Amino acid sequence: MLRTDLYGNKLSTTNSTAIARLDEATELLLGFRADPLAAVDAAIAEQPDFAMAHAFRAGLMAMGMEEGGVAEAEASIAAAWDIPRMTDRERAHLVAAQAWAEGDFATAHRRYGAIAAEHPRDLFAQQVTHAFDFFLGDAAALRDRPMAAMRDWREGEAGFSWLLGMQAFGLEENGEYGAAEQSGRMALALQPADAWAVHAVAHVMEMQGRDQEGAAFLARREQDWAPAAILAVHNWWHLALFHLERGDFARVLGIYDRAVAAGVARGEAQPAIEMVDCSAMLWRLLLRGADTGRRFAQLSAAWQKAGGEGFYAFNDLHAVMAHLGAGRDDAAAQVLGAMRRAAAGQGTNARLTRQVGLPLAEGFLAFARGDYAKAAELIAPVRPRARAFGGSDAQRDVLSLTLLEAALRGKNLGMAQVLAGERIAAKPESPLAQDLWVRAGGPRLAA
Repeated sequence: MLRTDLYGNKLSTTNSTAIARLDEATELLLGFRADPLAAVDAAIAEQPDFAMAHAFRAGLMAMGMEEGGVAEAEASIAAAWDIPRMTDRERAHLVAAQAWAEGDFATAHRRYGAIAAEHPRDLFAQQVTHAFDFFLGDAAALRDRPMAAMRDWREGEAGFSWLLGMQAFGLEENGEYGAAEQSGRMALALQPADAWAVHAVAHVMEMQGRDQEGAAFLARREQDWAPAAILAVHNWWHLALFHLERGDFARVLGIYDRAVAAGVARGEAQPAIEMVDCSAMLWRLLLRGADTGRRFAQLSAAWQKAGGEGFYAFNDLHAVMAHLGAGRDDAAAQVLGAMRRAAAGQGTNARLTRQVGLPLAEGFLAFARGDYAKAAELIAPVRPRARAFGGSDAQRDVLSLTLLEAALRGKNLGMAQVLAGERIAAKPESPLAQDLWVRAGGPRLAA
């Protein structure tokens, strides 16, 4: 007789110890705690022919969105493919992961989404699909999938809070800030250690220019999100972002060194998702004229060591930022070459690179060379469709900031006034928005 996981999904094993380890891996992943990979490996050690454990492992690799995870994913898929007894759901997970490993991100996205729709209590499928909605810029699905899944749950039931946290982030990415904050705070009332829900509320405050309140919120809840090893760096990045809004460079660099880029400074291998945060923060500091010392050089070396250029356009752009900030045109050219080759190919990333990633990278290159008119010409038409290559509204704000700075330095005051006007309307209390507005020729606002 088949057993089920913690949330009632049928599994192809009756080994209670292996199931317990898989449940542990799922809970660790949902809470962004370390180490779900170790937990699922323990499940496989206990039951080597546990199909869902292998599928979970492959899905973890897909969530990393790095070329280095492809071989690991393929090994996990191969280990499970010929297991004679598995459920249709387990098989569907393997097929979805295989599409990702083949570089067909769009098909992987659809297949994981189909699992999440058919099995609303499969929180692993919900989590992987939520990640793909994020990677491929499907903002409506970020909001709507968790909401649809909730219909099969009772409010307050164990596991329900994770869906609330996902919904909160999706609402925020659709500009529904009041509802997003409400959902995020509801999730935290049920599960205070939900680092993703903390992250969603922080996003709301960032988008509304509530920088002092946001910094206080993250500081007050640090014990809830700082242990979330998989997400902690990103939440530290958000805390630094709140301080950057007020021009506190010393505090920003202190957080960067201590909590965002500590591994980079030590020369350790870092996940791309963490190096993305490093690049985005240093580039924002560069735009503000801050002295970042040798940090760009350290980060450029880390990106080059990681490799994987041409696999995912969002990561590639951030690698280019690091190389340009370090003054390493050769390294930037290497990534741009990989992006051009990717753009000429087939598959999801080819399309994302052609339409979004490559013109943006070339625009950032023009900016670094001081050709601000060319930078604005390249970045401006791409900015409205940049959501397609992933990231959050807060992360993609570096595009708007770079475009605005290019317009200001290139004396294109018409463009600068439009962009600065957008910013001051969204964040009227922001010192940065006010400064940019004045630099673009707008009147200084009354205190």
